[in-house]
Amino acid sequence: MRVGVIGGGQLAWMMVDAAKKLGIELVIQTPNSDDPAVSIAKETLFAPVNDANATQELSDRVDVITFENEFVDLDALSKIQACFRPSLSALKPLLDKYDQRSFLKANHLPTPNFWLPGEQPVSFPIVVKTRRLGYDGQGTLIIRDQASWNEAIAKLESVPIVIEEFVPFDRELAVMVARSTKGEIVVYPVVETQQENQVCRRVIAPAEVSESVEREISAIAHTLLDRLEVVGIYGIEFFLTKDDRVLVNEIAPRTHNSGHYTIEACETSQFEQQLRAVSGLLLGSSALLSHGALMVNLLGFERAESDYLEKREAIAKLPNSFVHWYGKSESRPGRKLGHVTALLDSGDSALELANTIESIWYPENI
Repeated sequence: MRVGVIGGGQLAWMMVDAAKKLGIELVIQTPNSDDPAVSIAKETLFAPVNDANATQELSDRVDVITFENEFVDLDALSKIQACFRPSLSALKPLLDKYDQRSFLKANHLPTPNFWLPGEQPVSFPIVVKTRRLGYDGQGTLIIRDQASWNEAIAKLESVPIVIEEFVPFDRELAVMVARSTKGEIVVYPVVETQQENQVCRRVIAPAEVSESVEREISAIAHTLLDRLEVVGIYGIEFFLTKDDRVLVNEIAPRTHNSGHYTIEACETSQFEQQLRAVSGLLLGSSALLSHGALMVNLLGFERAESDYLEKREAIAKLPNSFVHWYGKSESRPGRKLGHVTALLDSGDSALELANTIESIWYPENI
């Protein structure tokens, strides 16, 4: 079977082992020859991810098309006779953050209050988000005073935005969930994500939460994927308040950073699960293979061209640690260059191990 993938970043690159295991050939649509997935693809169409003409050509070469990112032009794609999984209708309510919040509210799923500019008075703190194309904290501003509000509104004058209430959460959680062509749903363990400057820095699996929180998150995941009739895998991010109130923060209609730990730590990785779902295969087990797991993102801390080989080799020597390097040639602050997954025994401290990994990766003054 041939699967087309729109997008050629690290999420597509990490599909390679699963594709080999399942006997699937990957054909990638991506703009740059140095994008990570180019090196593993059976074929590559070099074109922007929102180039529908290229996607039409891609559809002629493959059996089904899936997505590595959501920066696509749905209107243009709707004119193409192709098998998209997830379907365009399962993507449509999610790509615009205002539409996503509206979908959650309409389906009685818990989400922060939100509104459009001018619909109600502003009181601080609040959150301002660009409605399209934001990721890794880009396009998200926490506004704490009038001066910052005035500056943000002036800067974003021509950009559609949505305003959200500021949630004083206790922790941030996430879950990966997959749905097959037959409607079978598999939910992965709930994880805790730790952010710095609105970029995911660490993921701890499983999260230490109550059974009621686990049940609520699983129920939300089932409802969401069933209502959208998803075929594929979605990542769902949540806020958890001090009184165990769960609110959906954002939904990613694809594999997700919070699921990278699954490559080593689960019976079926999120990447294999995506390919299983879109290929019409039975879904695999999401069970953990160890007591727990830690994922640490290796983020850029400088503007440079380096493969940081010495640092990566030092981290790889830590017990039960696996380094994934995305092969990006250029480093810049906050850019995801790779990640480390460490399998945890019952006595291991995820926080201590994260500190050890980060002490090797980051210079002392960072």
